[in-house]
Amino acid sequence: MTTSEPSDPTAPPTPSVPSAPGSRVIAALHDASVRRLTTGQVILDSIDWTVRTGEHWALLGANGAGKTTVLRLVGALMFPTTGTVEVLGHRLGTVDVRELRAAIGLVSSAQKVPQDATGHTVVLTGATGTVQPLWGKYDDATRERAHELLAELDCKELADRPYGVCSGGQRARLLIARALMAEPSLLLLDEPFNALDLPSREDLIDTMHRLAEGRPGLSTVTVTHHLEELSPAIGHALLLREGRVQAQGPVADVLTGERMTACFGRPVEVTCHDGRWLARSGRR
Repeated sequence: MTTSEPSDPTAPPTPSVPSAPGSRVIAALHDASVRRLTTGQVILDSIDWTVRTGEHWALLGANGAGKTTVLRLVGALMFPTTGTVEVLGHRLGTVDVRELRAAIGLVSSAQKVPQDATGHTVVLTGATGTVQPLWGKYDDATRERAHELLAELDCKELADRPYGVCSGGQRARLLIARALMAEPSLLLLDEPFNALDLPSREDLIDTMHRLAEGRPGLSTVTVTHHLEELSPAIGHALLLREGRVQAQGPVADVLTGERMTACFGRPVEVTCHDGRWLARSGRR
């Protein structure tokens, strides 16, 4: 993969990144732009970005930078105004997006889940992509698959617990297990650490790290505001500023104080220890 030059001419150029041997394109944006039809406001401006098999990306930027819009494009939840979006080998606009969405795992704290549904039921609904369970669609193998995912996500004790009484961290793991029911090649996580306390955050980071190690064919994109929420499995980062690519590529090249400062418009100091990142505001 070759990374694009950042749109901000004052930012340092992003180095090119070689593609892994045998990797295939999972999602790709080519000169993709999104404009609000009613006002003409530019939400995304000429985005070029590619995600390949087994890559784990962090998507970072200030509020309003366009992160959620990028996630909606690669999740086949919206179309670009101009340019093209390819997901799992299909170009949006030439494929039934309902079928495409069924092959993409999406996790968001805003997802609607019945509060009285048990953990096992929540995971089961991932097989049908529905909010309410379709009991006639779940055979014994599907039900066992849900139990296996609960164990894989280290939350099998939640099988009979109502979703409404689960903690934020427990809910996040249930939603990830639910998203994995369809065996997706691409998992999209929209601020999965939102409102989690420190222990829950660390548990979820450990879970995501194990998931990446145990599923080499899975690609993930995680939207977050905080570098501290990135697991050591995150190998690539995309920085957005005002709808444009600020930088993209390997985390060691992108998550630097210089690039983060350019992205967020204020001095940022970045450190890394044992694969975990920390950002803090520097002196003006």
